[in-house]
Amino acid sequence: MIHGMFARLTAFFACLFLSAAAIAQDGKTVDIELVLLADATGSIDDAEIRFQREGYARAITDPSVIAAITSGIHARIAVTYVEWGSAESQEVVVGWTVVDGEASANRFAAALLEPPRRAFGRNAIGAALLFGKALIDGNDIQGVKRVIDLSADSANNWNGPSIEDAREIVVSSGIVINGLAVLCRHCSGRPAAYNLEDAFAARIIGGPGSFVITADNRTTFAEAVRRKLILEIAGEPGTDKLAKVQNEGRE
Repeated sequence: MIHGMFARLTAFFACLFLSAAAIAQDGKTVDIELVLLADATGSIDDAEIRFQREGYARAITDPSVIAAITSGIHARIAVTYVEWGSAESQEVVVGWTVVDGEASANRFAAALLEPPRRAFGRNAIGAALLFGKALIDGNDIQGVKRVIDLSADSANNWNGPSIEDAREIVVSSGIVINGLAVLCRHCSGRPAAYNLEDAFAARIIGGPGSFVITADNRTTFAEAVRRKLILEIAGEPGTDKLAKVQNEGRE
């Protein structure tokens, strides 16, 4: 009887191993589905659109980000880059792309720099968040984690669904919302008159382990994006790790 039970357990774990191997090879299971929502509202001119894209391109091709990607269980992520403006203007710049190493990261970065700007209008953060959710719901990829990452130079919402309603819909579906608060004057020309990080924390981000990273000047934008990507890809929920990453950016 013991021998039979051992044989059944061996067969059971063998099936689990084979199932995990099949999932890892199917090309549709990734460690994270990541929607990058980049600010393209009226305070962002065309030069700043280019600047933001270059910052993300440098960050995703950084060796430390690639190392974070390849150290995951599935050693790959799926990422898409969207620019958002008004409620009627959310534009996919680069569609869903599986990044699993240097070559695919470089391809994503190159594709990011090619298209012209298409998104315009006054802030509609709620609409942008719901657009990000629709992209995740509508793909054929299975992510261990699902994250929407919104960058903005304000926390205002002038049209479309409210931020509060959109955040509730997104978070209740199991998607985490993180934020990049862009404070650099020469990036946006319109620094907020209130504490932007606090506004992000109170109104926008949500879900287990959600966080805000600050880009406080032009020279640190790409570095802030790099730290944010590493935390999203390889980080575990917890304020200690978040504090460590944030403090590293101030050194």
